[in-house]
Amino acid sequence: MEPDQDSARGLVQLEGYLLWSAEVADARTRASRFSGQLPWLTTAQREDVERAYVADRLALSRATLVHVSERAAELREEYAERYRRLRTRCVAAAVLAVSTASGACAAVTLLVR
Repeated sequence: MEPDQDSARGLVQLEGYLLWSAEVADARTRASRFSGQLPWLTTAQREDVERAYVADRLALSRATLVHVSERAAELREEYAERYRRLRTRCVAAAVLAVSTASGACAAVTLLVR
């Protein structure tokens, strides 16, 4: 593998790690804020509620990421197919235009003689 590709892959992995770390930190902050609205909880109960909240939020985030990733792959495939068809049509139109122009030139040449 080329160094540029290794660097790009490393940067993508680092970005993913940082984004997921931010999501975990946000889930913990929101869990703490949520449990703060329940002043009657004991410390152990508060920790349990926060743990459950974080786990639920991260499971939801993971499911959303998987769904978005799968949809992005579907769209990439769909647009690649559309691009292939468009490219084929453009090449066919260009070949037809060149053929028509060369045929017209040949006809004019034969008529002029």
